[in-house]
Amino acid sequence: MSDIAATAPRESMNVDVLVIGFGKAGKTIAMTRAAAGDKVALVEQSPSMYGGTCINIACVPTKTLLTDADRFAAGTGEEPDAAFAAAYERRDSLTSAMNQANYTMATSKGVVVIDGHASFSGPHTVEVAAGAERLEISAETIIINTGAVPFIPPIEGADGPRVVDSTGAQQLEERPQSVAVVGGGPIGCEFATLFARFGATVSILDQSETFFKAADRDVAEMLAEDLARIGITVISSAQVNRIDNSDNGATVHYSTPAGEDSLEVDVVLLATGRTPYTEGLNLEAAGIETTERGAIVVDEHLRTGVEGVYATGDVNGGPQFTYISYDDHRVVLSDRWGDGSRTTKGRIFPTTTFVEPPLAQIGLSEEQARAEVEERGHSLKVAAKKVADIPIMPRPKIVGTPEGMAKFLVDEDTDEILGATLYCIDSQELINTVAVAMNNGVSASSLGGGIYTHPSSSEVFNALLG
Repeated sequence: MSDIAATAPRESMNVDVLVIGFGKAGKTIAMTRAAAGDKVALVEQSPSMYGGTCINIACVPTKTLLTDADRFAAGTGEEPDAAFAAAYERRDSLTSAMNQANYTMATSKGVVVIDGHASFSGPHTVEVAAGAERLEISAETIIINTGAVPFIPPIEGADGPRVVDSTGAQQLEERPQSVAVVGGGPIGCEFATLFARFGATVSILDQSETFFKAADRDVAEMLAEDLARIGITVISSAQVNRIDNSDNGATVHYSTPAGEDSLEVDVVLLATGRTPYTEGLNLEAAGIETTERGAIVVDEHLRTGVEGVYATGDVNGGPQFTYISYDDHRVVLSDRWGDGSRTTKGRIFPTTTFVEPPLAQIGLSEEQARAEVEERGHSLKVAAKKVADIPIMPRPKIVGTPEGMAKFLVDEDTDEILGATLYCIDSQELINTVAVAMNNGVSASSLGGGIYTHPSSSEVFNALLG
């Protein structure tokens, strides 16, 4: 592993490109520019985060655990505690391998990886600290790519030993038999599904009156029903007041419009969002502005207010997805070393929440779409069906997952796809086809008129749009 002493025995170094943080955008820019002949340094404060959030503590490990949980729930015959331990062991093995693979990929391209914490000492100078060692790095181009960290709400007892965030939930030493999830968004629902599939009794304490606001009400209601079917209780309008920790578990005290109540559980998971990570960067020394939420202020080219300094990924306050970070790297390459034509303006992108079945979305909600077509003087076509009621799409029934629904929102006058929700098996793949269609002006009729293999989930396009 590289460290300051090994890579730079002197007290200062100059590079063409400095990347702070080993996430998707930063590492891709670093490798691209090193391969082009630039001298590139990449600073990462923790070797356990080589490769970034996605492969170490987010997308890859959580979906690995969810996959193993689904297999167990389908009936592997394993003992629950043993299955849970095996899943966590596989998660650790996979992330460790990917962590090292990312380090090797970067260094093999000529990127100098430096372990330590970076803080700005000027607009184009950064001091890296690793123990007693100090190294000042100067660069014409600097990419801030430090990601985000879990937001911990100011709840009494939230710092107790029985309370974990989304990272800590992946490091549990034993399978919890009961879990309280604070937060009813995508992260909360995914972890609730994970623990429930491994046999835990799970309650979601959702502060919002409206469960899963990111989805239309018909979809959210179906999601709540499906969560209940696997043993998850959703408690809406729940304000958590205090968490009492003990050696045997935790008691969550909360209030709803009906009054005060409490839950006794093994583990409390705080799934209350993530906040941009800029702690200790000393952005003021560089003249870099941040928002009230702590996100670095950038324009549509991801430029900060300092020439040659960019902020990519979660730290700039944009959508917190690794594929958005990947697109950010293309925006920066275009602006700094290309024709500047690629920007973040008007990006249409899909999302997927990995419940069972996965819930994928893109574009406008039904309410938003209706308002838009009315403003145009047009009509809205809502094409929606429960998956179980689509006879020409047998794949969900074949694989034993007929739950969910599919929904398309179309401007009836122009045949333009305005939005879609696919709450069904394979939706994380199907939604990408919809994204390509929407980004390239493919009409709803053209998507529905395609010839798709049979049996396949893609036949949903024939069923609803054909």
